Amino acid sequence: MATIGLDSLYYSKITENNAGEETYGIPTKLAKAIEAEVSIELNEAILYADDGTDTVIKEFKNGTITLGVNDIGTDAAKDLTGAVVDNNGVLVSTGEDEPTPVAIGFRAKTAKGRYRYFWLYRVLFGIPGTTLKTKGESIEFQTPSIEGTISRRNKLDGQNKHPWKAEVTEGDAGVSAAAIADWFAHVYEPNYTAQNNGEG
Repeated sequence: MATIGLDSLYYSKITENNAGEETYGIPTKLAKAIEAEVSIELNEAILYADDGTDTVIKEFKNGTITLGVNDIGTDAAKDLTGAVVDNNGVLVSTGEDEPTPVAIGFRAKTAKGRYRYFWLYRVLFGIPGTTLKTKGESIEFQTPSIEGTISRRNKLDGQNKHPWKAEVTEGDAGVSAAAIADWFAHVYEPNYTAQNNGEG
């Protein structure tokens, strides 16, 4: 389904236990979203037998997200890139900065007027890019962008798998209204519990 908008860009800080399993903090608004581009890389294996293709396996390897935003505030820059603020309130980035992964959530408006919601469970961002340009005869906005690497999370879901993305479109058959209402209140956790259908 075609999309015609993008908003509600959030991030959630991740803490990890000794096994590397993620716990997500309360989502925080990152910035006003301008653009989000997600590209995915797959591992692929093909088994040939009897002079033809017998089995093809494709699985998620990693991905990249590039976010164009109106501004990256000091708090978000600290959380996403590992930069620090000194005693004068100046954001300082160093060669030794170690960014920590976060979860990224956003929504896109579809051509039918409904929203498609997303959570990317583990994204490690680099240093934001900045384009600066002198003012000419016409006004041109220069906005920052930031690129992150998407990976699957370490924490297993209810099917003993490692999710990397959750995605839902409001109004689709079987979609929980409660899940949509709480989408940015916390990072969505997959729910595979059996539904009570009223039998028995």
